[in-house]
Amino acid sequence: MLLIISTLNFFGQTKEFKPEQKYPADSLRQWTSGLMDEISKKHPGFYRYTDKEKFGFLIDSTRQSIQDSLTQLQYYRKLKPLFAKIGCLHTGIELPEESKTSINASNTLLPLEIFVDAKNQKVLISKNYSENKGIKRGVELVSINGTPISAILNKLLDAIPSDGYNQTEKILLLNYRFPFWYQEIIDAPKVFKVVVRSEGIDQTFELNGAFKDVFPPLEQLEKNYDLPLEFEVKNGIAILKIHSFADTAIKQSGQNFKKFIKDVFQTLQQQNIKDLIIDVRNNTGGTDDNAALLASFFFDKTFRYWDKIEVTEAVAKEIKGVNKMFYKKPEENNGLYLWKKSWITKEFDYYEPQEPAKMNFKGNSYLLINGLCLSSCADFTAVISHNKKAIVIGQETGGGYQGNTSGMLSQAKIPTGLVITIPLQKYTNAVDLDKNFGRGTIPDHETATTFENWINKEDVELDYTIQLINRN
Repeated sequence: MLLIISTLNFFGQTKEFKPEQKYPADSLRQWTSGLMDEISKKHPGFYRYTDKEKFGFLIDSTRQSIQDSLTQLQYYRKLKPLFAKIGCLHTGIELPEESKTSINASNTLLPLEIFVDAKNQKVLISKNYSENKGIKRGVELVSINGTPISAILNKLLDAIPSDGYNQTEKILLLNYRFPFWYQEIIDAPKVFKVVVRSEGIDQTFELNGAFKDVFPPLEQLEKNYDLPLEFEVKNGIAILKIHSFADTAIKQSGQNFKKFIKDVFQTLQQQNIKDLIIDVRNNTGGTDDNAALLASFFFDKTFRYWDKIEVTEAVAKEIKGVNKMFYKKPEENNGLYLWKKSWITKEFDYYEPQEPAKMNFKGNSYLLINGLCLSSCADFTAVISHNKKAIVIGQETGGGYQGNTSGMLSQAKIPTGLVITIPLQKYTNAVDLDKNFGRGTIPDHETATTFENWINKEDVELDYTIQLINRN
């Protein structure tokens, strides 16, 4: 989605602070109520998945759990699960950069990577960075510092944000970055006592914490590809990989999305390709123009992409002056404040009927998805799936099937220094609104990645799809 830092200022300016500083319980309880009340007025999807009564109970429970003064990190750990209950990937509460730097400066990361085997309800060790090589790859992780791994997982899953009630995105994030989530949400000790199980026998190990540099950098995990856009024809099957819809990343790589996609579909037509695989796994979104453009190549008549875009009344009143000239003021319709088409910018025009591309594909399409298909990628996937324009293969998308809340984003700091990001526009996809509520797009053919697939980097979805094509 397009990122615009709004000039709206929810919480005022913060004073200088220190990460180790403690804040009085009364102040923290008051800030919690004020913060959530202010967000509910600006965030149009605040009650999308958790109704007002239940959310009020969750806010009260969080407030009552604050019985003593807390540091910034301790308060963050209280608020993170509450923010996750909004069910919105674009709503964020984060530690400021100086606090992250401080935490990562010490050896307080669990020196193990894990794989969540959801099918067998186990957590397996996928990599051991510790000096103790007695922990072998593939053994089951039973507990950390006396807490069962099931309790740890539940606490982490409650704190990781996702659209709706999605789990596939959360589990993938833990498979990639478990030590970092543990450090942020659970604890940051310098020694870990872990219990592992192998062939029914439990063993206890004491491991020194690891430094951040031991692990692959996040950038390497996010951009584990040569170019954002890739295309090849192999054995008569075309494979189009869209790693990102973000114009910034695409242009930085020297590519042009519109030209690339037009060339792809021209090639498909010229070579009379019958089978096309579109791989959008791990595509976390980006520019809506690109996602909607790609969708147009799978339609032969006018189609709908988004149904509507909403903002709250409070935000609608803030659209004035230069902003009003640029975006136009949202219009009230039966209690909803709906975004209007602007003559200057086209970022939000996709709730209008869309025209098909001239070189639309008429062959067999197969769409590969997983839990890290987010934001505009999830919108694209939902529209393609709803209109049955491709056979969808893989795991449920992390982004919502019915849409998301994103677009313009407002960012601010609260008095403890925590950074808050609030999306201001609620997008509803042009799909069946009675289907997949609180879920992502559900694949037609669901594939499961085993531990062996994971550590051997086997491409389960692609292999399955090619077999499916060859059988047909």
